[in-house]
Amino acid sequence: MIAVDAKHGTARLLSRRRWTSKLLSFRLARDPSFRFVPGQFARLGLRKPNGSPVWRAYSIASAPWDDHLEFYSIIVPDGQFTTLLDALEPGDEIMIERSAYGFLTTSRFADGRDLWMLATGTGLAPFLSILQDEDTWRRFERLVLVHGVRASAEFAYREEIDALRRHPLWADVGERLVYQPVLSREPAPWALAGRIPALLDDGTLEARVGLRIEPAHSRLMVCGSPDMVRDTHRALMRKDCRLSRLAAPAQIAVENGW
Repeated sequence: MIAVDAKHGTARLLSRRRWTSKLLSFRLARDPSFRFVPGQFARLGLRKPNGSPVWRAYSIASAPWDDHLEFYSIIVPDGQFTTLLDALEPGDEIMIERSAYGFLTTSRFADGRDLWMLATGTGLAPFLSILQDEDTWRRFERLVLVHGVRASAEFAYREEIDALRRHPLWADVGERLVYQPVLSREPAPWALAGRIPALLDDGTLEARVGLRIEPAHSRLMVCGSPDMVRDTHRALMRKDCRLSRLAAPAQIAVENGW
């Protein structure tokens, strides 16, 4: 990480991958001094043509031991940041704050039996990092990853998620991971149809996964668009689950993410 000032540095773009015309993942070289807890986000910056900086927060999708930092982004048409991001090539530099932030981490919870990770769109990113943390596999008996998108082409990282079950650190318990896709705009036999909040309300999601959401056993993390986070939070509250706070651990942790 090249110094810019006491709070910021720069990181080199290593690679990028286009999943669709609107979805992009990219990797930055990671300075050994940059530390984060799985589920946290980093603040990245680019300079506009007039030289003024524009900053955005991105959840970290890579493992805490990786020598790179991976991020997953939607390309916003005419977006101030993503238009610049989409024009970068490997070797270019991105500004990065030296500290990671955020509380969408499993440390928010007392131990429970089942960890539910409910995401839409690029809200998947923090859960990719959490699922590469050995402590996650040690603490919970069942790991349920639910990813909702509009069209099947938007299901990024499916092969990587499947490969998580075979990771040598936890391959002997890889069957603990359940991955459930959800489609809102087109049908597919392997995906549930609809929105995650509605599938929670009518019991369809629990029936497909084969687990009940219960305050005593379930810990639930939610990341996606603000509407999805709000509606999912309300659906979980109707199941007697409550937002977990540092002073009062409970069952739910939420974060807006696109």
